[in-house]
This record gives sequence, C-alpha cells and structure tokens, in this order.
Amino acid sequence: MTSPPASSHDPLDVVVDASQRWAAYREPPARQLGETTLGDGLGRRTLLTAAASLAASGLVGCSSAEVRNEMHTAAPASRTEPAPGAPKAAYQRLMEGNRRWVANALQHPDRDPTRRELLATSQQPYGAVLSCIDSRVPPELVFDTGLGDLFVMRSGGAAVGPVITGSVEYGPMTSGTPLIVVLGHQRCGAVSAAYRALREDKPLPGNLQAITEALRPAYEQAVRESSADPAETMARAQVKLTANALRSNRDLAPLVAEGVLAVVSAYYSLDTGQVEILNGAPA
Repeated sequence: MTSPPASSHDPLDVVVDASQRWAAYREPPARQLGETTLGDGLGRRTLLTAAASLAASGLVGCSSAEVRNEMHTAAPASRTEPAPGAPKAAYQRLMEGNRRWVANALQHPDRDPTRRELLATSQQPYGAVLSCIDSRVPPELVFDTGLGDLFVMRSGGAAVGPVITGSVEYGPMTSGTPLIVVLGHQRCGAVSAAYRALREDKPLPGNLQAITEALRPAYEQAVRESSADPAETMARAQVKLTANALRSNRDLAPLVAEGVLAVVSAYYSLDTGQVEILNGAPA
C-alpha cells in the first residue's frame, strides 16, 4: 500500500523549508573579490557614517517638526544665572517655564549630574509650590524646572494643616525663598469627593475625612456662590482661601509686607497645560 502524496501543508515540509531558509539567511553566498558586506568592519562603519549623515541632514524621513520635538526633549540645559531672589523675578521665571510646557518647547533645565553635584551640600530654591497629589499635575514638569529650583508640597486637594503649613513656611523662613504658589487644578478628584461627602453628609473612610474637613471652608463658599459647576468653584476657592491664609499668617505676613515674599494662587488646566493666576501675582 502506497502512502498518499504529502500535502503542501505538511508540518514536516514547513519545518524543513524554514530550516533551509534560515540556513540561507545565516550563510550568505561568497562575495566577489573586493566586495564589501554589512558584516565587515569597513562596511559597517561606512553604513553607520552614512546613516548619521542622513539623519543630520533630515533625509531619513523625519519632518522638521519632529526634529524640533526631539531637540526639545533631548538634553537638559544647565543654567549659569543665579536663582532669582525677588518675588517678581521668581514669578516670571516660573511662568516662563509654564509657557514652555504649554508650547512643547521644554528645556529640562538643571537636571544633569553637574547640577546634582553642585547641590549636594546646599540649596536655595526660588519657589515653593503647594499643589494637589494628582499624578497629572507634577509642578516640576508643569513649570519646566530643575533640581534645586522648587520646594514642593502635595496633599489631596491642596488641603492644609499644621504640617503642610509648616512645610510651606520652611523655604521663605529658612532659605529666603521669595515665592509661594498654591496650585489647584481642573477636575480635582479629591475636591469632587469632598464636595459629595459634605453635600450628602456621608463621611469618607479613614483619614480621607480629614481632607474633607480641611476643604469644608471652600465647600461652603462654593455653596454660597451657587455656580453651574460647584466642584470646580470649590477647587478655585480652596487655592484662593489657602493663599490668603498663608499671606496673612503670623510668620509669613511680615515677609509679604516687606516685599520679599509673594503668595500666589493659581489654577492648572488639564486640557491645555496652562497655569492661570487667580490672585497675588507680584507687581
């Protein structure tokens, strides 16, 4: 009895065929005298040099916009100018960084080992930022800053208490930091949760209720204003109330009165990346 002819889809044929093709790939035919292959050192160097030249001249398919984007995010820049020591200069530098963030023209300043080594024994940040814990609002990125530029405090909804307030005070009172920014943001989950808990009189579990209570004054103001979007109104009220309280507290008020400290309330748009100043911008 004879065996039926093998099918064109016989698994063994597939294996053999694949093996033969792999062997052919691994063992290219012998070259003629003087011919250069990719495996040769000279050929590899020539190919890499040509590829580098093409990349530099923009002939490898990258648009000019893509090249600019690569340049914006490639190497961190190191600053040579000193940190601003006056509130207006500190405010202007911070807002310049936010404009770069919005325009996708980031400099990533002072994020290299040289800067790290320079700061190893001392620091003098020019700004202190109190913001929410939200993962979408990292102050160092939002303001395009580097190592040693900012003291950063983060809490749910930018809620404050003695420890947070003391942390905010640390920079101005010990390092001469000339600027404090209280930064709220669009669609804040902590504020929305606190708003619902207070409106429905249903306490949140665990220590989340402490955040709710810290945000109660902002909630009450939002209720009085009776806006179409009370949670957004509450978030804006929270940063303004907090900035006002810091500006007038026993330890920071004298620095504000002397003109060596400014306390600014601001609001970050998740949609655009832009920071809107609500009050307190230094003149």
